[in-house]
Amino acid sequence: MEVRFTPDVEKKLNDLAAQSGRPPNELLQDAFAAYFEELVETRDMLDSRNDELKSGRVKPIDGEEAFTLLMAKTEAQRTRESSAAATPLTPPFPA
Repeated sequence: MEVRFTPDVEKKLNDLAAQSGRPPNELLQDAFAAYFEELVETRDMLDSRNDELKSGRVKPIDGEEAFTLLMAKTEAQRTRESSAAATPLTPPFPA
């Protein structure tokens, strides 16, 4: 199999090969193996979530609703963190 890269990508590959002491084809095989493994895991997770949606085990929520909920939780967390940081610490013993 022959794969063509842009000169920039090819230079990066060759530089990494020189730094690591490994041949470029070995680096590419490792990179593609890891990529395909991650791709399979992602596909399995998406298939599983789709099955859960189809079966009714989980309920979909509107994207805007999810975003609004996430922003509210983020703001609540920030408020808790800033109020905790602003509260002076008192020693556990009488001064």
